[in-house]
Amino acid sequence: MKIYTVDAFTSRAFYGNPAGVCLLEETEQRSEAWMQQTAAEMNLSETAFLVKRGEAEYGIRWFTPSAEVDLCGHATLASAHVLWEEEKIPETQTITFQSASGPLAAFQKEGTIWLDFPSEPPEPAPLNGGLLEALGVEAPAVEQNRMDVIVEVDSEQTLRNLVPDMKALAQHTTRGCLVTSLSEEEGIDFVSRCFFPAVGVEEDPVTGSAHCALGPYWAKRMVKQNFTAKQLSKREGVVEVEMHRSRCHIGGRAVTVMKGDWLA
Repeated sequence: MKIYTVDAFTSRAFYGNPAGVCLLEETEQRSEAWMQQTAAEMNLSETAFLVKRGEAEYGIRWFTPSAEVDLCGHATLASAHVLWEEEKIPETQTITFQSASGPLAAFQKEGTIWLDFPSEPPEPAPLNGGLLEALGVEAPAVEQNRMDVIVEVDSEQTLRNLVPDMKALAQHTTRGCLVTSLSEEEGIDFVSRCFFPAVGVEEDPVTGSAHCALGPYWAKRMVKQNFTAKQLSKREGVVEVEMHRSRCHIGGRAVTVMKGDWLA
């Protein structure tokens, strides 16, 4: 079985978010337990498992080292990158991924890979003192969607200085906590950091699916539909966001840094 490590949401190796991509044969039967063990062995924030279902259609599942998740942007972008780079599908053809969050499309435009994902707009949520205490910040309001909590802080500097209590934070989230602010950098609209200790990932380097919530969140506040965002992890990464009613287009680039044979 072929396996790859791809740095997503970057055009440079060792930046962005590394994802594992496993290409399974159509006839190959692999259990959930095996996929979970493989993801733990890869020890990346997510590993994607692909099974071909049609001419340009693949089933996709995503696992962190400790749990399966319903939606993952960077590992989907990495998967599309591998399928085009390995000439499994022509570069001009759109790929459809069948997932736990419904069908997801990937297409290329001017060198950028775009993912057509569901918009996941957050709604105001009760202010959770334990959550804010775990983050070590003050915030006037908190919002939440089916997966994540969003906390807006007063500045990019506050965001950069966060040192959350991960054990405490895991007690106050379903999947994760997205902390965000307006950007102080020219050409960048908003910035974020994303913490997922409840699913075994303390801080994710660059999180495509988080922008399905951050996009509509900032669309309400900035009264615009297209954004350039940056995630301020140590590796950093740039995410393009376009709002399309109930859909959210997430754009970025990717670089393959490893490929080989998986023998387990």
